[in-house]
Amino acid sequence: MLTDDYVPGAPNWVDLGSRDVPAAAAFYGDLLGWQFRSTGPEAGDYGMFRTDGQVVAALGPLQDAGAQPAWTIYFHTADADATTKAVEQAGGAVRFPPMAVADQGRLAGYSDPSGAEFAVWEPGATKGLDRVGAHGLCWTELYTTDAARAKEFYGTVFAWDFEEVPLPGDAGAYVIASRAGGGQEGSHSGIMQLGTDMLPEGTSYWQPYFSVDDVDATVARAVERGGAILMPGTDMEGVGRLALLRDPEGAFFALLHPSTPAS
Repeated sequence: MLTDDYVPGAPNWVDLGSRDVPAAAAFYGDLLGWQFRSTGPEAGDYGMFRTDGQVVAALGPLQDAGAQPAWTIYFHTADADATTKAVEQAGGAVRFPPMAVADQGRLAGYSDPSGAEFAVWEPGATKGLDRVGAHGLCWTELYTTDAARAKEFYGTVFAWDFEEVPLPGDAGAYVIASRAGGGQEGSHSGIMQLGTDMLPEGTSYWQPYFSVDDVDATVARAVERGGAILMPGTDMEGVGRLALLRDPEGAFFALLHPSTPAS
């Protein structure tokens, strides 16, 4: 699972782009017990979700008129310019180039070769989320139309290590990504190949998993508040109980109660 000892290639931030920031803040606040505080119009109404005073995620308005509401996973980089070059050389696309956020750090956004969007955060004063694990981001997952290409791309860009775990029947393999040299203890993401008919919007995407104490109760609250179930609460051996959801604006996310409690 994720840890906050951020190293290059590890997830270190997650935020939601929304058409209706107050409504999204209310939905996730009610659902996950988070408190939202906007940084105000001077910062584009971007704000932070906190639990126990610690930042666990962020939320802001969509910046592009044609963009769809979505969660974005950020991965740690020591050099956003070098990562941008690596993304281009590996066949990805730059959605926006590296830019500074005051003295807090630098960010850049990309799409991988199958179209899945992701971003990087080069730490300045802000190293990353204050908390990952319990009641926060605990896993990230890529649903892609080409898992082999994804391994090649992210291995080149972030130097990830990979382990393939066979899935039941002829469903192929689930790929576990870890920080370079980190082994299972350094795992942070999964990669699963799906056909376009199995992808909700027909395109590859990254989604966050948030740790909760009771998956089924949280799913019920999500539906009551306008969310939709993509996969109901399901037990996965050695992983825990998980569910896949879509929020009222259409952004995908997942819930997990780990078999080994998140720290």
